[in-house]
Amino acid sequence: MNNFQMYSHIQTPGWTLGWTWAKKEVIWSMVGAQTTEQGDCSKFKANVPHCCKKSPTVVDLLPGVPYNQQFSNCCKGGVVAAWGQDPSASVSAFQVSVGLAGTSNKTVKLPKNFTLLGPGPGYTCGPAKIVPPTTFLTPDRRRKPQALNDTGMFYGMKFFNDLLMEAGSTGNLQSELLLQKDQNMFTFKQGWAFPRKVYFNDEECMLPPPESYPFLPNSAHKTLVGPLTLLVSLVMFLLL
Repeated sequence: MNNFQMYSHIQTPGWTLGWTWAKKEVIWSMVGAQTTEQGDCSKFKANVPHCCKKSPTVVDLLPGVPYNQQFSNCCKGGVVAAWGQDPSASVSAFQVSVGLAGTSNKTVKLPKNFTLLGPGPGYTCGPAKIVPPTTFLTPDRRRKPQALNDTGMFYGMKFFNDLLMEAGSTGNLQSELLLQKDQNMFTFKQGWAFPRKVYFNDEECMLPPPESYPFLPNSAHKTLVGPLTLLVSLVMFLLL
């Protein structure tokens, strides 16, 4: 959700988004937000959806939630700044995984009756429309990635993919992917940019928690070691 108002912002207690499913859809999971009620999910025995209500109500998460529950531009308690005051904080987003909706353009139907509430009278919403994904040009003006989150997708080469598929259940293959990050384009508060989630063939890989990674502040700078320091260190080593 983008707030293009110049000076009007959504303040505490934040926004509340609602809609009505066109069929019998359910929400399997959500990242960056949650529904206020789960609804009747009694017909699901093994995997229980996040929400089974015909008309779910979604609210933003509070700051400080665990990383595995976060999404880009989420978790502000529903507070959205005005675009004219702070463009970077005028966006609120979450990710939702929908079930029982079908798998083709003919079976998937758009939700109806969108409502967006906030402090004050709230907002009116028109019918949902299918639009092309938002895109932007990278500085080299050659690639045009999708804007819509901070996810990267990679495809292997067919020959090597075939070798991987032949590994079998007892095989053991490993590979290495190195990514170079430009500090002039983006940075993180702890200085390191490790992925929070990695998927392989649609299955989530096991990763250590982000807190276990080593980190440095962004303001960290290189400490130059001069010849005198090295000489003193060498002398101390010989003495020991």
